[in-house]
Amino acid sequence: MTTIAVAGKGGTGKTTIASLAVRFLLEKGETPVLVVDADPNSNMGQTLGIEVPLTVGSLREQGFAGVRDIPGGMTKDQFVDYKMQEALAEGDGFDLLTMGRPEGAGCYCFANNLIRRFMDSLSADYLHTVMDNEAGLEHLSRRTTRTTDVLLVISDAGMRGLTAARRVLDLADEMKLDVGEKLFVLNRATPESAAALQPEIERLGLPLAATLPEDPGLFDAEVAGLSMLDLPGGSPCIGATTPLFDKIFAANA
Repeated sequence: MTTIAVAGKGGTGKTTIASLAVRFLLEKGETPVLVVDADPNSNMGQTLGIEVPLTVGSLREQGFAGVRDIPGGMTKDQFVDYKMQEALAEGDGFDLLTMGRPEGAGCYCFANNLIRRFMDSLSADYLHTVMDNEAGLEHLSRRTTRTTDVLLVISDAGMRGLTAARRVLDLADEMKLDVGEKLFVLNRATPESAAALQPEIERLGLPLAATLPEDPGLFDAEVAGLSMLDLPGGSPCIGATTPLFDKIFAANA
């Protein structure tokens, strides 16, 4: 089993890349896949073309971990697991668990802890896990990505994105997170911007694994309401990410 966590500054395309990783696995027949949307913005359902019935955040608001709704003969932990199973959206070859955004005030610690525990209990049922994390560093400070084979840090073609990517990698090191390999991906780059940023990438010591081009087809797909699973096979983003995913999943086979 391979677990990939995708992280980076907001707006860098991490949800798209996480969804393309799921597409890659489905096309290779490497199923079933557990997909975890740990970003409160919760876009994975849309990018994978699947309806999300419930989120962990909405269940939290319903007080599902309280004692008042627990059926007789069921422990609190059993009830929580039962409700989390209800939150799993079933796709063709994959299941999606979405954290979502609580409607009321409060931190995400409880929801993050539930996701982490539920992932541990589910891991044996899936061949691979792909996790899309919230922007910035919060997911790391709360140890949502406690155990991963690959931490894939994404940046767009800008200096601020590179700096944010370095911070994510540094924090992962400082917290001694259980990560097998840390990789950096430069997204939405032209040949000119990639060349201009190369000295800064080297200065920051970013472990560059792939440079992905801007793909106008992604915008067209979003306007048309298409998921990443519906993109034509010849799309530039698919051609550019396939070697990256080949390397990742072959190395962790």
